[in-house]
Amino acid sequence: MSKGLPKRSEDYAAWYQELVKQADLAEHAPVKGCMIIKPYGFGIWEKMQRTLDDMFKETGHVNAYFPLFIPKSYLSKEAAHVEGFAKECAVVTHYRLKNSPDGKGVIVDPEARLEEELIVRPTSETIIWSAYRNWIQSYRDLPLLINQWANVVRWEMRTRLFLRTAEFLWQEGHTAHATKEEAIEETRRMLDVYARFAEEYMAMPVIKGVKSENERFAGAVDTYCIEALMQDGKALQAGTSHFLGQNFAKAFDVKFANKEGELDYVWGTSWGVSTRLMGALIMTHSDDKGLVLPPRLAPIQVVIVPIYHGDDELEAIQTYVQGIIEKLKRVGIKVHFDARDTHRPGFKFAEWELKGVPVRLAIGKRDMENNQVEVARRDTGEKHTAPVDGLTEHILDLLDDVQQSLFKRALAFREANTRKADSYEEFKEILEKHGGFILAHWDGTTETELRIKEETKATIRCIPLDAEEEEGKCIVTGKPSKRRVLFAKAY
Repeated sequence: MSKGLPKRSEDYAAWYQELVKQADLAEHAPVKGCMIIKPYGFGIWEKMQRTLDDMFKETGHVNAYFPLFIPKSYLSKEAAHVEGFAKECAVVTHYRLKNSPDGKGVIVDPEARLEEELIVRPTSETIIWSAYRNWIQSYRDLPLLINQWANVVRWEMRTRLFLRTAEFLWQEGHTAHATKEEAIEETRRMLDVYARFAEEYMAMPVIKGVKSENERFAGAVDTYCIEALMQDGKALQAGTSHFLGQNFAKAFDVKFANKEGELDYVWGTSWGVSTRLMGALIMTHSDDKGLVLPPRLAPIQVVIVPIYHGDDELEAIQTYVQGIIEKLKRVGIKVHFDARDTHRPGFKFAEWELKGVPVRLAIGKRDMENNQVEVARRDTGEKHTAPVDGLTEHILDLLDDVQQSLFKRALAFREANTRKADSYEEFKEILEKHGGFILAHWDGTTETELRIKEETKATIRCIPLDAEEEEGKCIVTGKPSKRRVLFAKAY
């Protein structure tokens, strides 16, 4: 049970880490930089996974699985790709251990060195495109729309549960197309899928945009992204979709015969989201009392807490609520009856509040006599009584209202924390006093972008897709600029 969370206003990082642990979402693993996702945390991830998987399949994608290990030579085939991931790769050099000479442990067997070292999957473009070389011969084989749910390893030195760990879970889509236009359309389609999931299920407003060349995925022609603003004023990249051009097709010699019988390289995309979305969910909605979960992703949407004195009253309440539970389940509501006799109601209230369950029902002897229940919503803390007759419809409406209210609240926060800067001094002042998103003119050069990053820690999060043309001058160099780009400090 919670010992009390740090306040967000006093130590946001400590609040986050402690909330993840106390809400039973995850904990640090014995392997430095890795995490153990606990059942309640994994329950949230499962709902994300199932929802996204359905959305992918609705757009024609199918799932497959590719090896965890990638031959080192594969990674070197695409120059930009290897440069982008080289510093994060875990490498397997041997395949066997043996007892140490002193008999007190084990050592790597020097005679069991691999002929070719293997990379533990940091991303799967190379292993997948090597397979596509055998799968694609003709335009009839295209488009190839494949997704993979998997774990990946990127050897991070500074880690934080869910947000940045050495091993994490994700999905990665990898598609092949006959034309450039089809591949770009796929890239944008999947960006829209991510944005819809973030806003309609996570209740998290996002800005869709394209990355600057410096922030682009290694090996991509263009990287599209969705960016969200967390409560501490930092941005979080919540998903990316990459137009790969013909880069990986050329690296792995993936050609197809078009309708005219001519050979050409296929056009590719890749796109993915990860358990980082768990961190985004926590930091978008939660408060000093604990998690606040949007109903569409809550493993438990309604918890029922009995108020009783003695076993007889508990038994009577259990019998009474059975009909309520059955009706709620019949319409798809995830409901849990907390019949534990080891804790008092106040303890249970605080625990379910900490875990972010959207709606709590409390029922005691008097409530049964009056054929009513006490209803409390997690997002606002508001309580009211509701008759048992018509309760199912009332709860459905309430859950929908909580979902919509969370999105509106997060959107209002983002709008209140998005500002324009017309000079470098104003830009730095906003960063120092407020944080949040800053819309400012930039001259389009990597040199200016890197200077801003080095001097302020702020990066270009994206060039918003809905950005209107607006003549202006770069806040640093004064050179002409046609539109504002989105800056922020970020996770």
